[in-house]
Amino acid sequence: MCRSRVIIYGFLAGLSLVSEASAQNTSKKEELTKDTSKNKFSKKIASEQIVVKGSRTLVTSAATKTSTPLIDTPRAVTVITRQDMDQRGVLSLNQALRYVAGVTPDLRGGSATRYDLYSLRGFTIPNFLDGLRQQGSPLGYAVPQVDTSRLDTIEVLKGPASALYGQSSPGGLVAMSSKLPTKKDSYGSLEATGGGYDLYRVDGDIGGSLNKNGFVHYRLYGTVSGSHSQLTYTKNRRYSISPAITFGGDGPTTLTLLGNFQDDPKNNAYGGVPIKGSLYRASYGYIPQNFYVGDPNYEQFDRRHWAATYIFNHKFNKSWSFSTRGRHDNIHADYKSIYSTSYADQTNVNRYAIFANERLSNYAFDSQIKGHFFTGPLEHDLMTGFDYQQSHATEVTGYGSVSAINLLSPVYGINFTRPKASAAYDIQSHQIGLYAQDQISYGGFHFTGSIRNDWYRSTQINTISGKTTPQSSEPITWRAAGLYHFKFGLAPYVSYSTSFQPQSGIVSDDGGKTTRQANPTRGKQLEGGLKYQIPGLPILLTATGFHIEQTNVLTAVGNLGYSTESAKVHSDGFEFEAHADLTEGLSIIAAVSRQKIRSSSTNLPLVGSGKGNASLFTAYTFHHGPLQGLGVGGGFRYVDQTYGGKWGTGPVYTPSYILGDAMLSYDFSHLGGNYRGLNIRASMRNLAGTRYVTNCMTSGTSAGWCWYGERRTGQVTVGYSW
Repeated sequence: MCRSRVIIYGFLAGLSLVSEASAQNTSKKEELTKDTSKNKFSKKIASEQIVVKGSRTLVTSAATKTSTPLIDTPRAVTVITRQDMDQRGVLSLNQALRYVAGVTPDLRGGSATRYDLYSLRGFTIPNFLDGLRQQGSPLGYAVPQVDTSRLDTIEVLKGPASALYGQSSPGGLVAMSSKLPTKKDSYGSLEATGGGYDLYRVDGDIGGSLNKNGFVHYRLYGTVSGSHSQLTYTKNRRYSISPAITFGGDGPTTLTLLGNFQDDPKNNAYGGVPIKGSLYRASYGYIPQNFYVGDPNYEQFDRRHWAATYIFNHKFNKSWSFSTRGRHDNIHADYKSIYSTSYADQTNVNRYAIFANERLSNYAFDSQIKGHFFTGPLEHDLMTGFDYQQSHATEVTGYGSVSAINLLSPVYGINFTRPKASAAYDIQSHQIGLYAQDQISYGGFHFTGSIRNDWYRSTQINTISGKTTPQSSEPITWRAAGLYHFKFGLAPYVSYSTSFQPQSGIVSDDGGKTTRQANPTRGKQLEGGLKYQIPGLPILLTATGFHIEQTNVLTAVGNLGYSTESAKVHSDGFEFEAHADLTEGLSIIAAVSRQKIRSSSTNLPLVGSGKGNASLFTAYTFHHGPLQGLGVGGGFRYVDQTYGGKWGTGPVYTPSYILGDAMLSYDFSHLGGNYRGLNIRASMRNLAGTRYVTNCMTSGTSAGWCWYGERRTGQVTVGYSW
């Protein structure tokens, strides 16, 4: 196996060098996109942006950092469009991912929504925004969350992606794209939303050209929102604004500047409820779904996020181009909460109070040179890139005990001694990455080879104890993939990819005599599948099988305070997805997955990993007749069992659940006059009001934490666009 990897490694590196040296013979690259208005394919010159025609996106940029048709991409990728999000009334990233195969969503239920917590193929995965990693504090609280109203598309890239993105999970990543200025002279929209739990929301979006020749375009959008949550005494508040301006018009050089400020002064509670009384029936029955274990006089989560982004593109000619982008993020998070720990008796649980003040400053940059050329009969799309990431996080935190709370008759507004600072950390990290990729086409054959070298450094300082913990690694990751696209629409493919992911922990290789900081985990995946895009129709079917192996996973050695890097995690599964616009106005999204995740150290899954999911969502809009403008839709989503750790002597699995969703819309534009641009949309989630638990985190005989899923809730949006 090692010998074959070295052969492939050398072949890819050599091929990239030969291709670059032979770049004198160039030609145009054309990409195939679907024009649903004419029911035939049309060709467009490749660009940096995802191309959307009609209601279905047939091009991906996340898998290769180039605009490549999904049917010719030898990886499993799911694209969620702006129309998909609006149709289902999506308010968060978790809600957007509920209809994606392989995703176990809502790992903190329907109340702890301040973070986007989900797993893909059994692993938690990172988020990227506009091609750059969204870095959160390694300490866990100053973590960014993008309001989905800012997004144009969401791409879910499945499997290891370190060969292009650096440190990443073996499960994959989520790549989000912001709304940017378009080339329209003038446009805008204003929407007002109201719904369950006193939801209110106002979204505004306006843009256009700032001069007559279209050299400068702008866009400004923002959100004001708030609601109560399904837990008593808790609420959400959010204010967000994003200005953007693009210089360059249709010229060879463009520069986009994008800013964002988001203030979340209130954001629900994070703690769950004890396992007995939620997942398992207690002697008194079940804990109410609105039960709040904390205290409103102490609860706080205040997050402020400033970000500034630039995107620069320059075309040297029709074949060669340069692009670079960068972002600075600054996040402040002030957190106070009370959570349950252990049982005091049958109806009372002990509690602890925590506070944390975190500050995070991030810089991320990614630059690429891209070229299109031929070497004999082989067509190449070559890319070489450099990226840099820098992060600086600080935290002051403390803990203290609080009086127990009665699960049946809770008392709030208690007096207790506020915890004092017990730990303070200063963490700095740097990552430099050099990478190259060659996409080679020959007739219906499409080959992709990528290779990357990273230099990662991190230093953690406990400013109270003075202890310093350094970490460094220089991993090399790569990917090789091939696909054949038959003329009748079938495209079988196979892909092999690797990843690395830094981890924290103390490791000993000699039985505790000496210790060191843990090395990163390493991941590898073999994936194969079939894609089928019916010629002449916007219908894409994808069936995928995969095997993932993660190594260097930590295994604790008793209670000795150190671990070994001896464990492995295996993830094997199958996924199927269908995205189709069958007739004018009718769209279908279907997904099925089955997966098995096992850690060699426990012979059990990873906490938060599910066994699979299934979903179907169908929507139809009437374009003719007396019902013209009316849209109706609905679907169901099934989530299989999720592993929640051990409780007592046995494993904990949350039961599978199935939920229904529905939507209704009406576009008044066909009435003409003052009605043009007016629309109304309504959506409802969990139609049957099912009581269910999405996930648990348990250990030993503690009370554990479990999270109830989102209860039945609906919303109505009235919008006007021009």
